[in-house]
Amino acid sequence: MKTLNIITLGIITSALLLVGCSESKNVKPTSKISDTLSSISEDELGLRKSSVSDESNVVSNKTEYSKIDAGSGYKFKRAFQDAPPMIPHNIEGMLPITFQDNQCISCHSPEVALDMGATPIPASHHTNFRPQHKLLAGEKFVKITDDMKNEVSIKKQDTLVGARFNCVQCHAPQSQGELVKNNFEPHYVKTDGADKSSWKDERMLKGLETLGDDSFITEDDFENSDSQAGTLNKEGNH
Repeated sequence: MKTLNIITLGIITSALLLVGCSESKNVKPTSKISDTLSSISEDELGLRKSSVSDESNVVSNKTEYSKIDAGSGYKFKRAFQDAPPMIPHNIEGMLPITFQDNQCISCHSPEVALDMGATPIPASHHTNFRPQHKLLAGEKFVKITDDMKNEVSIKKQDTLVGARFNCVQCHAPQSQGELVKNNFEPHYVKTDGADKSSWKDERMLKGLETLGDDSFITEDDFENSDSQAGTLNKEGNH
């Protein structure tokens, strides 16, 4: 009799649990999130706060670039350490920039930049990192570097290198106003990081020369010197 009572109690308990689970599935959510979502209209979803179906009355935010003349000395803080500086002055009449016609260098060349109150063009823009390969007789392609020696063609020059002539590819004028709030806060690793780049001199070339006296090759590399890529000897040559 005692055993029967235990079995009966177990059956009743299981039935109650099943009923409770099925009822919980039918309970409608009443959280604050669902209430908030149901109260947002489609006119409030986008940044322009207008209907997503009809743009006939949409008025975009006016774009207002700086009207300050070049040479004023005003500068924007860099967005982060070594970020390309943005253009703080009016560039009307300076575009398009071509290799033959670049008005930017008249103020930003290192020889005159300080006197003009402008940011000088850095050494990296006067350094050619591109190997000058040759095409002989329009058929044979000859490289000036030896891949097996991991050579890098780096040549410093007095003039702006061709790869850097298009200034507005990295540097751009900034429109006034704030459509979307920007909460980003830069943390400069250099004390003058807001105004100057640290990518120069030895730091600019560090890691590019992988063979020779300043090699990054270690003893561990020599232990694995024989591979499908070639054989590395003690002189650092393949």
